[in-house]
Amino acid sequence: MNKSIYPLGDSAVVLAFGEEINEEVRELILAVCTFLDEYSFDGFVEYVPAYVSVAVFYDPLLTDYNAAAEMLEEMLAEIEQGEGPPVQEEIAIEIPVLYGGIEGPDLELVAATAGISAAEVIAIHTCGEYVVHMIGFAPGFPYLGGMDERIAVPRKETPEMLVPSGSVGIAGRQTGVYPMDTPGGWQIIGRTPLELFNLDREIPALLKAGSRLRFVSITESEFDLIKEGNDGY
Repeated sequence: MNKSIYPLGDSAVVLAFGEEINEEVRELILAVCTFLDEYSFDGFVEYVPAYVSVAVFYDPLLTDYNAAAEMLEEMLAEIEQGEGPPVQEEIAIEIPVLYGGIEGPDLELVAATAGISAAEVIAIHTCGEYVVHMIGFAPGFPYLGGMDERIAVPRKETPEMLVPSGSVGIAGRQTGVYPMDTPGGWQIIGRTPLELFNLDREIPALLKAGSRLRFVSITESEFDLIKEGNDGY
C-alpha cells in the first residue's frame, strides 16, 4: 500500500494511505486513531480522520513537523507489527427513518432514476450496514460507506436553501444524514427523528469516524413518538 506523510500548514501533518477507499485503509485509519487516543505526544492537539488519511494537529510552539512526522512513522511501524492498542469495533447503531412523503421529498425521483419502485429503494437502503468514513461539511454530518450502487443518483444541480435536520440523503454513491438545518444538495429520501448533534450532550455528536449503523424504516406515528421522547441521544 502506498503511504505518505506530508505537512498541512505549519501545525499539522497528514498520514495518507493512497487514494483508494477500502476496508484495509479503513482499518488502518481506525488503528491510527485508536493509537492516538491511547498515546499522544508532546504538543499533540487533535486528529481528524478522513476517507484515506488522518490529519494530526500539533502546537508549533511545543513541537514541529519533523518531530510529529517521526512520531507517526514510529507509530505506524508498531501498528504494522501488531503492537498497537487493540481496535474496538463499534456495535451498529440503528437509525430510524421515515421514508418518503414530506420527510423524503426526493424518494420518488431516486426510484425513477434507478428504475425501481420507492419501496425497493427503501428496502435497498435499509438492508445493509454502513460505516462512517469521516465527519465533515457540518458538525456531526456522517459520510457513509456501504451504500448499494443500485440507488446511487447525482446530487441536485441547484442546492436547497434549507434541508431540515435529520434528513437522510443520497449523492452519487454516498448516503448521509444532515445533523442540523442547513443548505444542501443531496437527494432527500427520508428523515430520522434522532438528534445527530446536540451541544447540550457531553459528547455532542452521535456518530464518529468508524461508527457503524443501520437504517430502519419506521411509520409516521413511530417518528412522532421518537421525536417527542428524544432524550436518549
